[in-house]
Amino acid sequence: MNKEKTLKKANDLCKNTLMETLGIRFVDIGTDFVSAEMMVNTSVHQPEGILHGGATLALAETVASAASVLLNPSEKPHSIRGIEISANHLKPVTSGVITATAKALHYGKTTQLWIIRVVDQKNRLVAICKQTTMKLNSTTLNNK
Repeated sequence: MNKEKTLKKANDLCKNTLMETLGIRFVDIGTDFVSAEMMVNTSVHQPEGILHGGATLALAETVASAASVLLNPSEKPHSIRGIEISANHLKPVTSGVITATAKALHYGKTTQLWIIRVVDQKNRLVAICKQTTMKLNSTTLNNK
């Protein structure tokens, strides 16, 4: 896998989407993880001036769904859907950059379970998230 080419392609797919709106950018990929970052500023704050939990979840879901596609490519046409996500918000953040890294706990034929660690610039844990994704093949998509 060409790391730079893969990251560029992933970031190009984010144009005109929620990911672009939130400033989410893929920054690293390895054999068992994908990482993305997001700037924390007033555009992702809640009224009390700290990072909105929904923005954290959007970052976590983005990186886990991308990992589901990028780390386990399939020759057959398919699509990935997030079907459950949960988070424990552990540390408030008011500014800077947060980074989310997704690693698989389970990668089955249909469902995948991801753990996503969200950290601040000092590598302090901001949130721990869990997401389940589902792989839908082209037959499933055509029969909706």
